[in-house]
Amino acid sequence: MASSCDPRDPAAAALARSLDCVHCGLCLPACPTHRVLGVEADSPRGRVYLMRALFEGRVEDPNAIRPFLDRCLDCRACETACPSGVRYGELLETTRAELRRTTRDRGAAPRIARFLLRHVVAHRSRLRAAFWLAALGERLGARWLLPKSIARLAPPVPPRREREPLPPGLHRPPPGVARRDVRVALFTGCVMEQMFGRVNRATLRLLLANGFDVVVPDPQRCCGALLVHAGEPEPARTLAEANVRAFGDADVVVVNSAGCGCTLREYGHLVGTDAAATFAAKCRDVSEFLAAVGLSATPAQRSVRVAYDDPCHLCHGQGVRQAPRDLLGQVPGLELVPHSAPEDCCGSAGIYNLLQTELAAAIGRRKAESLRDAGVDVVATGNPGCMLQIDSHLRAIGHPRPVLHTVELLLPPE
Repeated sequence: MASSCDPRDPAAAALARSLDCVHCGLCLPACPTHRVLGVEADSPRGRVYLMRALFEGRVEDPNAIRPFLDRCLDCRACETACPSGVRYGELLETTRAELRRTTRDRGAAPRIARFLLRHVVAHRSRLRAAFWLAALGERLGARWLLPKSIARLAPPVPPRREREPLPPGLHRPPPGVARRDVRVALFTGCVMEQMFGRVNRATLRLLLANGFDVVVPDPQRCCGALLVHAGEPEPARTLAEANVRAFGDADVVVVNSAGCGCTLREYGHLVGTDAAATFAAKCRDVSEFLAAVGLSATPAQRSVRVAYDDPCHLCHGQGVRQAPRDLLGQVPGLELVPHSAPEDCCGSAGIYNLLQTELAAAIGRRKAESLRDAGVDVVATGNPGCMLQIDSHLRAIGHPRPVLHTVELLLPPE
């Protein structure tokens, strides 16, 4: 049985969690970095051993083990494979916070990334300003100034009208649509709003078309996922507490980003309060929610072959696998086509593909080749980072295909 976590003593809790690992090795084939590198220390089992040694005081120089932990995508495929219930994600994030306290980032890129996470991404107004500047730079022809790793991954910044936030407040279903008795609060995210504003609008329209009153809370903040993954729990906790207050009256909190949803559902662990645990229990991925309540609005006809690709933090982090497929199966004319590696990580992992470019590229190429071999017209998934990464690598292997969010394929006719 997995050990419990006491947020008041993270080191002791991390050590206790590491003892759940029996080193059976069943996690190794599931680990994307171990499949590419073939190194024990770059496997979940090897990393658990290193983390245990750190918390037992057997590591003289923490900098010596940090590269192995930095190379972990935190995809949690090992949690799915583990027969002992090791909560690897919590263990890794606690260890990264400890390493953040005792070591220093090597190189400019990690330091810049950490600064941007804390001081730009975590502040919605600053992030919007940053995208405004990026769009201006593109209009002035300055895209060549971007680092190659970013230029390769990022499509052009969407037009300003597509980056506009959803109007805050209550939205009601259109006239003639039968209303449901559940009021939904919609979490709009950071990257989703600025890079895929169309997905937020599609999510709102889909929920309204299916009869739900939808509230978009104005004071909502960044979920804190990228900070947690980077070993920065304190600023993430501040964001979490603000979100718990902002969504306090919601019956259910619907999320259309798998990475955000996984972190929101773990606020009880991150914050350690009853209010945070209550909030976390109300969070649902949009596909999970709609599959449970049922679609009342028939999706528009779409005569396309679609491969659904599971975001790691949806299938491994939240255990949601069948719901998106069940919903896509209700789209008239749509043929859902399996591919060989739906639950393999795509290599995005937040900003991992910017900091571990070669390894992320190798992992992303495998994903793109699997999708190419499936012979589909469209790829569907449920996370903005995955959408960017998959699109980038499909283009890189000369097989561009539209990469859409699941909700975009579920919309009823205009």
